[in-house]
Amino acid sequence: MKKLNYKQLRDMWLDFYRERGHAIIPSASVVPENDASVLFINSGMHPLVPYLMGEAHPAGVRLANVQKCIRTGDIEEVGDATHLTFFEMMGNWSLGDYFKREKTAWSYEFLTDKKYLGIDPERIYVTCFEGDDIAPRDIECERFWLDMGIPSERIFFLPKSENWWQLPSGTGPCGPDSEMFMELKPGACGPDCNPSCSCGRFVEIGNDVYMQYVIHNAGERAVPAKQQNVDTGMGLERLLCLSQGKKSVYDTELFVPAIKLIKDTATNEIDMNAVRVVAEHVRAAMIIISDGVTPCNTGGGYVLRRLMRRAVRMAHKLGCPNDIYAGLIDSFMGTLGESYPELRTNREMIVRVFMEEVGKFDKTLQQGLREFDKVVTHIKTTEMPGKTAFRLYETYGFPIELTTELATERGLTINMDEYAAAREKHAAASKTANVGAFKGGLADTSGETVKLHTAAHLLLESLRRVYGNHVNQKGSNITPERLRFDFNLDHKMMPDELRVIEDMVNDAISQKLPISFELMKYEEAKQSGAIGVFGDKYGEMVKVYRMGDYSHELCGGPHVDNTTELGTFKIIKEESVAAGIRRIKAILQ
Repeated sequence: MKKLNYKQLRDMWLDFYRERGHAIIPSASVVPENDASVLFINSGMHPLVPYLMGEAHPAGVRLANVQKCIRTGDIEEVGDATHLTFFEMMGNWSLGDYFKREKTAWSYEFLTDKKYLGIDPERIYVTCFEGDDIAPRDIECERFWLDMGIPSERIFFLPKSENWWQLPSGTGPCGPDSEMFMELKPGACGPDCNPSCSCGRFVEIGNDVYMQYVIHNAGERAVPAKQQNVDTGMGLERLLCLSQGKKSVYDTELFVPAIKLIKDTATNEIDMNAVRVVAEHVRAAMIIISDGVTPCNTGGGYVLRRLMRRAVRMAHKLGCPNDIYAGLIDSFMGTLGESYPELRTNREMIVRVFMEEVGKFDKTLQQGLREFDKVVTHIKTTEMPGKTAFRLYETYGFPIELTTELATERGLTINMDEYAAAREKHAAASKTANVGAFKGGLADTSGETVKLHTAAHLLLESLRRVYGNHVNQKGSNITPERLRFDFNLDHKMMPDELRVIEDMVNDAISQKLPISFELMKYEEAKQSGAIGVFGDKYGEMVKVYRMGDYSHELCGGPHVDNTTELGTFKIIKEESVAAGIRRIKAILQ
């Protein structure tokens, strides 16, 4: 396998697909736009939801990029050789263009050709969907792998749990996937050894998803889709590690400078698990902060706070000084700053937000740790009372996950039923985000969600007409039931102001404004007066939506065809979410 550094691998991927007619699109923010199903973007396909569902993408039908991703379901596992919360996914897509024959050939070429990764073809294994009552066996994909020279004994058919993609609802677009593996060591662990085995013989290096079906009702047989799409994902960090022959991603240039800084400044015994946690969590936090999230006790802000406080605790354990964090952020700028220039632009803001949170937590961390040690001495069993764990949260700001980690280190468990009961009695703590809310899949594109997304444009324009053009969207979260819209404003809105905004939106709806879009260059769009809330998300070409003469914005969609489809707009709440940032919650009736 060819030895590559981070930049060489990244550029190789993008150049490979650029040469094959793909437009290179920027990474989207890790904060999803109008999607309540996840707190962060967790895959390359996620930001392309509307286009996988049939919307026309401004850049065309062949796309490729490297997408920033955040996955936090395994935060406690970070520190081992493999787990990361922030990672980069190399992806490419066909939106109703080429399909299995071309994609199989390109995947194989990128993996094995000496111009590219140069993996020994004898070490490549693949899996295909074995078929069931919902959809047939994917013999088509098998045939194309055979054409590439992979013998049948290295092609495995596996069930839906391994080689099928669909939405959690069980309806909508779906299809088989074909995963690619590299054999790390020869020899089967047993008669049933295959690439999905956890024996360590194989490592997954890529996945081609073929969205060729639609399921209209859960449990029914899949039927052919009108638009067949291809989605490919290859983890950059994993391939980089394999390319360099390293045992861990932490041994690559992505982490080596930061890890050296931590070890050089540590005054206590070096615990490599703690060193990796500090490095990884600071890296993930700077990505999240750069994309506009700040630490708080709900949603994505809660996850950010949890990452930062876990990093601070581990740094404290190592005896690192508090001024280490700016240095760590700068060390990661050295590898990521060119790929994501917004990091350099936001450098001062990232450091400021990080140090403010460190300051808040550091004041209570040492006192809280002393309190924890004192509490533990009085526990005569292997279980910590839940009310004690909650008191550590209420008094010292220890998230339950942090207390659980500390308890585990002492061989204790926590009475979670008692903790839950104590938490429910405390009104403020009831707002704590449910970190278990993470789940994969495409965003909700139901009719009600599309309507509320359309209404958000009318709301923003109404706010700008009342308060001035300095008002901009600062965040949005939409479910089929309600719209949540954040914007900058320096005061609480009075009831009469809310009525004015509500009336303006409903007046626009009653005008039965037609909604249309056109593709144009980003600079032309700005010159036309369009509001560019998400303007640099799609690169050179963008979609500009018009709602009659009322709203004129850059957006990826989707939208309804006419405002009359929206019904009646109703504001149900207005509140503060941060200094200078207000939030409106609204519904359509």
